[in-house]
Amino acid sequence: MLRDNDRGFDKLRTITIKRKFIKYAEGSCLIELGNTHVVCTVTIEESVPHFLKGTNTGWITAEYGMLPRSCNVRISRDKTAGRTFEIQRLIGRALRSAVDMNQLGERTLRIDCDVIQADGGTRTASITGAFIALVDGLNVLKKQGKFSKLPIRNFLAATSVGKVKGNLLLDLTYEEDSKADVDMNVVMTGNGEFVEVQATGEGASFNKQEMDDLLDLAKKGIAEIIEIQKRTLENIF
Repeated sequence: MLRDNDRGFDKLRTITIKRKFIKYAEGSCLIELGNTHVVCTVTIEESVPHFLKGTNTGWITAEYGMLPRSCNVRISRDKTAGRTFEIQRLIGRALRSAVDMNQLGERTLRIDCDVIQADGGTRTASITGAFIALVDGLNVLKKQGKFSKLPIRNFLAATSVGKVKGNLLLDLTYEEDSKADVDMNVVMTGNGEFVEVQATGEGASFNKQEMDDLLDLAKKGIAEIIEIQKRTLENIF
């Protein structure tokens, strides 16, 4: 099976991250994962949802959307769509796992992930890019004296893996994803621990060995992504 640009089964697409992409956001970046491009921004609010008031605990929440012509055909802007809602919750959960909410204090970080061009892996690119924007946003608070060190527990990144025509592949494009018998999205920390695993037998079931092999493939890819994140943020950490 040939992949785009003769990419190996265990190879990521080219990743480019441009920090401070949006002038007015406390933290932002443009992440390009092959032909998938996502703008991630962070907005800081000095308040929390009602259920956290008085707890000295912060909150991180996310919104995700795709521009109407980010795909081959126009898609609607409906933010209540089931897929959109599920991805928003995934991004929020993932990022909350990377931050010490008690150190954050009673403030909310609102993450916006806007897909401007889609070719598979939009949710994983959103998580990877949102972490960069999140760190820049937290660094703004640190410079304001809100805390002495960044309340980051660990680095965080995500990737997709799958089984396509009998081959286990890392970082699926849309064409590969649409043909996959098994599709898996994996979120991991910088020390190799899992945050979330979403796995589905799209066209066929899969056994434990295949699942383990896919997880190992994802772990390899995420380790490479986190090295890119570390180089991108080397002036902060």
